[in-house]
Amino acid sequence: MGKHSKLKEQYDVVIIGSGLGGLASANILAKEGFSVCVLEKNNQYGGNLQTFVRDKTIFDTGVHYIGGLSKGQNLYQYFRYLDIIDDLKLKQLEMDGFDIITFDGDETQYKHAQGYENFIKTLTHQFPQEEKAIRNYCTKIQDTCDKFPLYRLEHAKPFYDDMSVFVLSAKKFIESLTENKKLRAVLSGTNFLYAGDSERTPFYVHALSVNSYIESSYRCINGGSQISKLLIKRLKENGGEVYNHKEVTAFTFEGKNIASVLTKDGREIKGTKFISNIEPKITLQLVGEDKFRKAYFNRVQNIESVIAGFSVYIVLKPESFKYHNRNYYHIKNPDKVWDAQAYTQESWPEGYMVSMGINKNMTAWGDSLTVMTYMRYEEMEPWEGTFNTVAHKNDRGQTYEEFKAEKTEKIIVELENKFPNIRECIQEVYSSTPLSYRDYIGIDKGSMYGYVKDVKSPLHSFVSPKTKIKNLYLTGQCLNMHGILGVTIGAVITCSEILGREYLLNKILEANASENSNKN
Repeated sequence: MGKHSKLKEQYDVVIIGSGLGGLASANILAKEGFSVCVLEKNNQYGGNLQTFVRDKTIFDTGVHYIGGLSKGQNLYQYFRYLDIIDDLKLKQLEMDGFDIITFDGDETQYKHAQGYENFIKTLTHQFPQEEKAIRNYCTKIQDTCDKFPLYRLEHAKPFYDDMSVFVLSAKKFIESLTENKKLRAVLSGTNFLYAGDSERTPFYVHALSVNSYIESSYRCINGGSQISKLLIKRLKENGGEVYNHKEVTAFTFEGKNIASVLTKDGREIKGTKFISNIEPKITLQLVGEDKFRKAYFNRVQNIESVIAGFSVYIVLKPESFKYHNRNYYHIKNPDKVWDAQAYTQESWPEGYMVSMGINKNMTAWGDSLTVMTYMRYEEMEPWEGTFNTVAHKNDRGQTYEEFKAEKTEKIIVELENKFPNIRECIQEVYSSTPLSYRDYIGIDKGSMYGYVKDVKSPLHSFVSPKTKIKNLYLTGQCLNMHGILGVTIGAVITCSEILGREYLLNKILEANASENSNKN
């Protein structure tokens, strides 16, 4: 399966988009003997797993840390089945504070620790009167996760049997635990992980996001793109194929089923089944509005996307800034921990997350730092008509560069409050806006995490992996949950529609059981 393998005319399964959902689905089906081909429009594979290099320094676009990867934990078990866990190069973050929450005017660094008992002990040390509230918080997270069978790798009926889990508000639940406003803010402080919103975010989104990090937190050495590289390697070993610079522009039909996809460079690739790992809105537009029920098409087009982000990537001067084996979540005002999306031009950024890169030759010194904050897509209006990727170079113009420079400066000023000497440690600085995410990841309005989940209408943003077109399936971060774990489980759900849920889950459990028996 070298580079010279030719695109065949016909496959059992054609997958559009090589994000984690597409690559995981491709691997699952190739393992089962299907002929599979993955088509990617960009130069680089992997969607949000992509990395980029500036000044010989590797930066992640989406994966800043990963949870649930210690032996026996949920993502570990999925990655064991996909046969990539042994080759991942990881560094475990600080056990007693992998995430640090800070606020303006408060010198204390509030710590989220790994391991539930350790999490409770560490926070109780900082809030001595609040052990009961902290314990209740942890119990509720674990109980909530238990309601999602695939999160726990358990056989069960589909998890829509208990609607109560979808209508509990994250903010309201956390407020019900304690009167201590600072503790509330500390427990909610990492809500940037899922773009927390005071009115809408359900507690289950908080629980599924936070639980796996409390179980274990890791950084990818040399970036998250190793995950996509390993998945592609395994896919080829199982006879699957993957092609870049293959942008799908249309679907052709035979009767009510899809017969093939057409690519920008004039190829036609036929398939028996098709899985789209590009955003559902865009998928439906490509397939054709007339092919779906009007109500369904309109509902999907009108689902609100999660807010976009602005990121600053700092290349540090050699030996100028110590490596921090943790992430920082800074919220200016603890009372507004759920409202950072509602910034004004004057108040921006209301909060931000700082993460450091790690490479295989690291010493005690850091080589890079990434800062992420919210940015609404409407700020992109002046440049919305421009399009820029490695494959299609385009200059958005002087005002765009000025806009980015002005926003970057605001972020550095904020950082100086936390790391007073940061400015003199900076060698180079780069930034990305919602347009970068839109163009490179192919996401509506540059959204960070797919579609908004709303406690008030839990099913509104629900998109099934099955469509009315019998041989078209969907996968990716817009379906179930975003994040590495959420999207991996999403791929399992999508492939379950083809292979059967019991059957596939048994295969995953068997792969882990055989690992245990080999070692005993």
